[in-house]
Amino acid sequence: MLDLWQRPRRLRATPNVRRLVRETTLSSDHFIYPMFVADGIEDPREIPSMPGQYRHTVSSLVDRAGEALEAGVPAVLLFGVVPADRKDAVGTIGAADDGIVAQAVRALRAAHPDLVVMTDVCLCEYTDHGHCGHIEGGAILNDPSTASLADQALAHARAGAHWVAPSDMMDGRVGVIRARLDAEGFSDVALMAYSAKYASAFYGPFRDAADSTPTFGDRSTYQMDPANLREAMREVELDIAEGADVVMVKPALAYLDVIGAVRTATDLPVAAYNVSGEYSMVHAAAANGWVDGDRIAAEILLAMVRAGADILITYHAVDVARWLRSR
Repeated sequence: MLDLWQRPRRLRATPNVRRLVRETTLSSDHFIYPMFVADGIEDPREIPSMPGQYRHTVSSLVDRAGEALEAGVPAVLLFGVVPADRKDAVGTIGAADDGIVAQAVRALRAAHPDLVVMTDVCLCEYTDHGHCGHIEGGAILNDPSTASLADQALAHARAGAHWVAPSDMMDGRVGVIRARLDAEGFSDVALMAYSAKYASAFYGPFRDAADSTPTFGDRSTYQMDPANLREAMREVELDIAEGADVVMVKPALAYLDVIGAVRTATDLPVAAYNVSGEYSMVHAAAANGWVDGDRIAAEILLAMVRAGADILITYHAVDVARWLRSR
């Protein structure tokens, strides 16, 4: 027999009652919009595997970032795309003061003073082999790679980046970058570390967008094994010890347990990257009329917040921000 004293439905009776007792809130205040800016194109080009996302020119990037800011998204995270003939074995162009990301940072800072401008720091978009570090005999070299990553981070800082975000998963790169930035007078530039970045199958559409698919092998010798949770805690601890201001889990949807464990382990802000494969699956289902795309995206992002994420990096940022405002 139902105990009439226990009626949980009383607290679901109306929309405003549900608002009053809601335990977790999704807000665009915590969104970062990842964007691609490409060298050598004259018009923005939609990414076939990521509907609604583009390889931007600097001009179209500035325009779209303005739309994101107007929708309530406070930050963007930039990824550079360069033609094959500008790539080399060590990703030199990624550290150029006139490189495509540096150009974009300067343009965004001038056009949108209130926008928080962040840059991805990695070599894979700029190397002719597509790996995130220097190679020798088929092996990925750790320490020479961290020196190149620090060069790249410094170029972004000089251009005006507020945050830099190393995504390579080389050992010790957070400390090397932090030391280099501090030595060059950029101690105010924050560092968001891809701390627990897994060797995931969810990155496929991103690699199309950034033209960063490895030409041989895979990234399993430096990105994490998807089976491991305790190892993620060690990676987070190391990045914090080396000076990270924010730690990140990537991907997010299949790694909610990792987000929760990281949240318990640190008081630093925790970011979750809602990656390209997660985004594209939602869009594919929505395009077929199988799901309500905005509602599904918002529910997925809410789950990441509920798991413990403070910051959400998501290609859904603008659409979900507008959907939240319309409710």
